[in-house]
Formats: sequence, C-alpha cells, structure tokens
Amino acid sequence: MSTISIVAAISDNNAIGKNLGLLWHMPADMKRFKDLTTGHAVIMGRKTFESLPKGGLPNRKNVVLTTMPEAGFVNCFACESMHDALDICEKEEDIFIIGGSLVYRQGLGIADKMYLTRVHGEFPDADAFFPVVNWDLWEEVERQEFEADEKNPYPYTFLTYVRKK
Repeated sequence: MSTISIVAAISDNNAIGKNLGLLWHMPADMKRFKDLTTGHAVIMGRKTFESLPKGGLPNRKNVVLTTMPEAGFVNCFACESMHDALDICEKEEDIFIIGGSLVYRQGLGIADKMYLTRVHGEFPDADAFFPVVNWDLWEEVERQEFEADEKNPYPYTFLTYVRKK
C-alpha cells in the first residue's frame, strides 16, 4: 500500500504563493523537496504544473489534476480526479501531493504524512493559501529549526507530521 504525503512550504499566515509562483526563494526548502520526491510520484494541480519552469519534474512520475486532461501535458499523466490520480500511482511506494491550494485541500483527507516547511514571515500580498488543518488529527514527529542565512532569506522550520491512528 502506498504512503501518501503532502509536501508544502507555508508562511506564518499560511500563504503558499502569488501569481502562480512562490513567494520566496529558499534553496534549503527546494533541496528538501527534491530529496523527498525524486524517484516517486507527485500529484499536482494544473496551475502548479504551469508554474514549473520545465513542465513536469524530472525523475518523478508527474500526475496533473485538471478539468482538461486532453490538453496535452508533456511527460505527465493527466486526470480529472484525485481518485483517478491515485489509481495511476497505485504501484508507487510513495506518493507526494505538491499543490496547489485545491489539491492540498483534497489531499488533507487522505494523506498519511505531511512534510511542511514553515517559512517564518508574513506575506500580505499572497493570493494562494494552504487550507485549514485540523491539527487534532496530526502528530508532530520531527522538527528542525533554522535561522535565515545568506542563501535562505527567512528563518524556517522543517516539520514532519503523521496522521494519528
């Protein structure tokens, strides 16, 4: 059975993006994302797919949720529902839900784990947000805190949660 995980970078006010892009450049978070997801399946929404500079992410099975799966997503699987996306990934050991807001909302009900990077800053001009989480359903199992540095302009925390049994 596959493990389904959410991966997200979230500001202190739950912001995740603006104008189909990220609000920050945090190489440490990008490295963590790459280390977690490389070699595995990733499920994303169409807008997230379109925000990627080269389309699908290399060395991953890319699945795009869209109302127009016939639109021609190069090097990706496209489907209309999370159920269909999970069917496409059924043989994968690890499946990562990588955004955006609507896909995260769907993923919260089925995910086994969450890998969150909390970027410590407020971004009032954000237009995309991580959905509200019922924290009673989740247990924090790992936390690593970091200060801002020359490459990462904001303090940040890597958090790992597992769904309570």
